[in-house]
Amino acid sequence: MLIREAAASDWPRIWPFWHRIVAAAETYAWDPDTSEEDARALWMAPGKRVYVAEDATGAVVGSAYVTPNYGGPADRIANAGFMVDPDHSGRGIGRALANHVLETAKADRYRAMVFNAVVETNPAVNLWLSLGFTIVGTIPDAYAHPTKGRVGLHVMHRAL
Repeated sequence: MLIREAAASDWPRIWPFWHRIVAAAETYAWDPDTSEEDARALWMAPGKRVYVAEDATGAVVGSAYVTPNYGGPADRIANAGFMVDPDHSGRGIGRALANHVLETAKADRYRAMVFNAVVETNPAVNLWLSLGFTIVGTIPDAYAHPTKGRVGLHVMHRAL
């Protein structure tokens, strides 16, 4: 697997799984009806370092970004987002992207990474915990999951 910085031309290969994941409304606190134009602005915004994971055939099977979570005096705290094409889940792509982003954030002199809204039923919670993140708080009943009803949103943190 190759992880590299994304180019603007990668968006058409990210959008299909981005849309599928967000429209499912199970793991991201973004509007399931987000348009492609708005999705691109969210994911590929200036100031974000965006990456793609390619499999051996060159297919884009995942993407991630890292960006400052705050500005001003707190600008050394990073935030990140991760998506793996559901057709390619369970192959270590998320872990590989996470390790790459964590290493990049540390090299960019971020001091910590914060995830602001991790749906507590998201299977990726176990990945984040295994990578040293801790749950610093949970906002109860904050997320309307389509099959599980109201569930919490975790705020997660890891020092770099």
